[in-house]
Formats: sequence, structure tokens, C-alpha cells
Amino acid sequence: GLDDMVQLAEHMQNRLADEELEFFWVQCWFIWNQRNAIVHGGVIQEPGRLNQRAKDFLDEFRAAQLRLSVSGTHTVVQKWRPPSGSSYKLNFDAAVFSDTSSSGFGAVIRNNLGEVMAAMSAKGPSVVDSEEAEVLACQRALEFAVDTGFEELMIEGDNSTVIRCLSSIRAFRSRLGNVYTDIHVLAAGSRCKSFTCVKHEANLAAHSLARYARSIDGDMFWMEETPPPAIEAVYLDSVSLNE
Repeated sequence: GLDDMVQLAEHMQNRLADEELEFFWVQCWFIWNQRNAIVHGGVIQEPGRLNQRAKDFLDEFRAAQLRLSVSGTHTVVQKWRPPSGSSYKLNFDAAVFSDTSSSGFGAVIRNNLGEVMAAMSAKGPSVVDSEEAEVLACQRALEFAVDTGFEELMIEGDNSTVIRCLSSIRAFRSRLGNVYTDIHVLAAGSRCKSFTCVKHEANLAAHSLARYARSIDGDMFWMEETPPPAIEAVYLDSVSLNE
């Protein structure tokens, strides 16, 4: 058992990723703030909305921090870049739809000319947080790549926690350890070359397909054609290759 708050903090620090730890402390703050409000005659807020309020608060805070970090100097925007040689680049992403208690997965496989070789938009389950959504999206994307026969993959996603965990022993002791293990088995079997974290703007094609999953009932696949939901993102990527 844990005797005090200091031990609890140390326990959580060792078990949670940075993003999860931030989420935990914001939840604690909301609970304490609600307690104070009730003590001073306030109205209790719906307890079932705690997670969503904490998520909204963190999203707003991070957006504000991002705006504050932008200076008057020129900002370099990261763009999608093709793989080298005969490798293929696999971009994956996830979207969480809190109103329908579901998620969406998107994946795009392209060659060194930027041509779409295969793509996927798939419905996912209800998830606990963004890490779970992203790691499940990575697993699903790799399964798709293996099923369609692609090897020598360079894998990119825009969730730093997942990409960091994929190269960390700590990930295998987490609640998602079995999923990370499965990804490594799939990666080894398909001779994956790398896992890289990229900015959101370098992952827009996969993001478009993850969002598109909201409007479909099952999974959709495209082979050697640009999927309509991601056609604008793929076009913008292709334009940037000629700049």
C-alpha cells in the first residue's frame, strides 16, 4: 500500500508516461477544485465528465504554450519526405471520437517517388487515452502492411510517447506492453528499418484517413491508388517534394 501523497507521486512517476502523468495531475486538480467549490456553496459538476474536462483543459493549455513559443522569426514547417532506396514509408495516425466512444485508424504506404502503394481507414474501439489509440493504430497499420506484402518499412507517427516507447524497455512493463511486443514482432518479420516521430503536418495523409473512419461502418482499403479522403494531403506532400 501507499502511505502518503509523496509515495503516490513516486509510484505514478515510475508507471506513467509524461502525457499520462500530466493528465493524472490535472484530474487531481479538478477533483480538489470541485471539493473546494462544494465546501463554499458551489454546485457539483457531473463526475462522469471529469476525464473529458481534464482532456479539454490540457489541450487548451498545450495549444496556448505552442502559440507562446512561436517567435517572430521564420518557423520551419516539417514536411513529408519519401523513403530512401527501395524502402517504403508507412505513416500511421489515430483519431478519438469521444461522442461515439470509438476511435479511427489511418495508414498510408508510399514509395520513394511519393506514390501511394496502399492505404487504410479503419474503425477502432473505445480507448482510454491518446497513447492507447496511437499504439493500436500502429499495430493495425503494421498488420495491414504485412498482409499486403510490404517489407523494409520506415514507420512514422506523430505521437512522441508511442515512438519513444517503441525503443524503450519500459514500454513492455506498461499496461500496453502486449501491444508494443506485438508491434516489435511484426516489425522484425517485415524487416522494418526505423520508427520516427514527425510533426503533425508531416503526417496529414494518415491523419485524414484516421478522421475518415468516423463516417464508415467497417474498414476500407486502397491499393495503388490515392484514397479520396486523403487526396488533398497527398497532393500537398507531392508538391513539397518539388520545392
